[in-house]
Amino acid sequence: MVTLLRTTNLVRLSFVQALLRDSGIEAQVFDSNISALEAGIGAFPRRLVVHEACLFAAKTILADAGELYDD
Repeated sequence: MVTLLRTTNLVRLSFVQALLRDSGIEAQVFDSNISALEAGIGAFPRRLVVHEACLFAAKTILADAGELYDD
């Protein structure tokens, strides 16, 4: 698994997951537990990870949607 993006924006995270899911790419969210411990202040970004074999396709999908950046 490799990190595709990092974000503290939960709406953006959900949108990006939907884009990937609609394209048949499985993605997982890492660091959601530490984000819950910090009481929702947004200090720790969550990581969206994909299988290494899907990385190029996932980056292409996010680039086409204008979502290939960390925030």
